[in-house]
Amino acid sequence: MSHPLPCFESEGAIYMASRRDPAGCRVGLFGVPYDGTTSFRPGARFGPAAIREVSSGIETYCPQLDLDLEDLAFADLGALAIPHGAPEPVLAAVEQATSSVLELGLAPLMLGGEHSISSGAVAAVARRYPPLVLVQLDAHADLRQEWLGSRHNHACAMRRCLEVLPSGTLRQIAIRSGTRDEFQELRSSGRLVAIEAMAAALRPLRGSPLYLTVDLDWFDPAVLPGTGTPEPGGFHWGDFAQLVEELRHHHLVGADVVELAPQLDPSGVSAVLAAKVVRSLLLLLGRG
Repeated sequence: MSHPLPCFESEGAIYMASRRDPAGCRVGLFGVPYDGTTSFRPGARFGPAAIREVSSGIETYCPQLDLDLEDLAFADLGALAIPHGAPEPVLAAVEQATSSVLELGLAPLMLGGEHSISSGAVAAVARRYPPLVLVQLDAHADLRQEWLGSRHNHACAMRRCLEVLPSGTLRQIAIRSGTRDEFQELRSSGRLVAIEAMAAALRPLRGSPLYLTVDLDWFDPAVLPGTGTPEPGGFHWGDFAQLVEELRHHHLVGADVVELAPQLDPSGVSAVLAAKVVRSLLLLLGRG
């Protein structure tokens, strides 16, 4: 294939070390510039472009993984062309696009945008890998049945993912915000994992296909203020690096990085941190 998929717009910046042509690649990166259900501070639609634009400011080499993006064939397919307005058509477009990426033999890495888009990607990946395990990094539980009149609000992201996840296996890492009902469910279901128990909780899932969804508000606002719903008491790069260390032993088959609102951080540091998260995930996905 010598051109981008027809559902993607390839204008603008490209993630460092990537190519547009997916032929011969292992990973397909694409953006979904949508924040139509944002309930506090909008701007996540600018996240995918910001991550691409700042990516050249970090190295292609990851010391932790001892891997280099220069050695990985991966494609930046561009921005998904999405309808404006209600989330349902957007989710349908995300699901179709993710399926197309998988059909090309690529592991999908989606850049948001807000968290409501994740269920579309998870649905497509779970069809390909029915035993799929879902791991969530997030400040918020996202288990509401509906919020502000919508079942597909970003505050309902994990509830909708559970509905398309045949295995029902979800691990929610160090969630620190939610309703009383959400936390009662988190604790009774056994899905809530403390940061100190992260590696031990994921170790039994080695060998299962795994999808990682990273809501960037999992990080503390002191290090990543550029997000729509910041929540004090979050985590730092070293905590994410511990997860990466465990994921070296897993079969990562898809991932997304969502909720960067770059205009809320004039310093640009939030976008740089997000780009570094993306680098780690590209290298993990490219390992196969």
